[in-house]
Amino acid sequence: MAASDQSDFAAGEGPLEIAIVGDLSDAEGDVMEKLLSVSPGGECVLYFDSPGGSAYVALAITTLLLVRQLKAEGIVIGECSSAALWPLAACRRRVVTPLTVLLFHPMRWQSEERVGLAEAAEWARHFGELEKDMDTMLANLLGISDKKLEEWTAPGRYVSGREFHQAGLAELVDLNQLAKRNS
Repeated sequence: MAASDQSDFAAGEGPLEIAIVGDLSDAEGDVMEKLLSVSPGGECVLYFDSPGGSAYVALAITTLLLVRQLKAEGIVIGECSSAALWPLAACRRRVVTPLTVLLFHPMRWQSEERVGLAEAAEWARHFGELEKDMDTMLANLLGISDKKLEEWTAPGRYVSGREFHQAGLAELVDLNQLAKRNS
């Protein structure tokens, strides 16, 4: 996980840049610390290349973005899948490339702990509610219908950056155009 140097941000050279790379669970502390260094209502840029991770970590990052009213720009530089979709959806501006990959799928229940039947039953009940509530929140943040989200989620679908853009959910950056400009 990398971010721009804090001194650059302090010098007023632009918003803090934060890379969300790899599993959200592994990056949570670093991402949260960097987001907390942005003043409430301030700007930041989030670069995504993440397969997702814990729904609870996604919820925490998304909540922090929304509660602190951060003006976040989300740029998907590779993959933004699964739980990483929630923080991307909370960004006020989203940017993708034609090669960007976004995987929408139903939440996956995972537990490495030994639990009793009663606790497992309670977890299943909670998990069902959590999945429904988070799907509703994702659809609302993206500004799409529950039906559209369900089309992408069940049974699980890879959505290209181009398709995400065509759905009106992000700006599209053509990498070929950028390459020509840089040569």
